[in-house]
Amino acid sequence: MKSYILPDGQNSFNLFSTVHLVTLLVVLSVAVLMFFFRKKLRTKPYYFIVRFSLFIMLLLSEISLHVWLYWIDAWEYKHSLPFHLSSITLLLSALLLLTKRFSLFEFTYFAGIGSALQAMVTPDLNAYTFPHYRFVHFFISHGGTVLANLFMVFVEEFRPTVRSIWKAFLWLNTYALVLFFVNLIIGGNYMYLLRKPANPSILDYIGPWPAYILPLEIITILTFIILYLPFWIIGFMKRH
Repeated sequence: MKSYILPDGQNSFNLFSTVHLVTLLVVLSVAVLMFFFRKKLRTKPYYFIVRFSLFIMLLLSEISLHVWLYWIDAWEYKHSLPFHLSSITLLLSALLLLTKRFSLFEFTYFAGIGSALQAMVTPDLNAYTFPHYRFVHFFISHGGTVLANLFMVFVEEFRPTVRSIWKAFLWLNTYALVLFFVNLIIGGNYMYLLRKPANPSILDYIGPWPAYILPLEIITILTFIILYLPFWIIGFMKRH
């Protein structure tokens, strides 16, 4: 049991391996079930059970990560604070489940789902695979962020607008600008704004720092547009 929480995993993660694909399928299956049972989930007690279960899952996943990092003596303010996009959107998605504020949804739907999907398809896990804690936490936290926002779409019937795309993009860049100076002050590299991650990533195919910043901006806005497309298509079909 202890081997599942060791700082260094004993089995390397393989991209698109059976365990990776099955995990993605599990997340997809839960999302599909949430869609098909959306009307049932609007009724008591299912509504409160699912809504607050998602909230607790997100909160505990983030807390458990910091406990684990502290336990393995790896917690450090330069890289362990919840400043990465995945952590900040997770916490905001948890807050969204509590408050049901549309302004939060406008950001977490695009930034949260966009970053979480990219992370789950190309995870930065290296030596951690199932059933190691880091693997389980990774997919619960990222999958939970996706499911929390889909809950707001399917059950609460929240709908982003074209304006929401640009609001999310503006807020994301504002956050990145503030975080850039935070990184300079504390010597961190949150959101990889000062250099590429040490491990292989998609940034290796874009270019060196700071050249990869502009392509990332383009990828981000394209991702947001793709995430909006289902709503545009549905609206177009209703109008015609």
